[in-house]
Amino acid sequence: MNDTSRLTRDIQVLPDDVRKALESGKLMAAYEERTAYQRNDYLAWIDRARRPETRQKRLDQMLEELTKGGVYMGMRHNPSA
Repeated sequence: MNDTSRLTRDIQVLPDDVRKALESGKLMAAYEERTAYQRNDYLAWIDRARRPETRQKRLDQMLEELTKGGVYMGMRHNPSA
């Protein structure tokens, strides 16, 4: 699942603040269980935020979806349910 060789978008590096949020929420395993494209898309989406408030809102959404399972970017995602 960590193979990023087939991704066509720029590969995103896990920022320190996102890593800390995942670790403090004990969500790193749930994050790592997601496919490479999902992890990359989450990070790119969070990074594209122009305002700190928007970045935090997006990070919070990712954390909530990882906690809940079965959701990816606000859409139903059965493999993670």
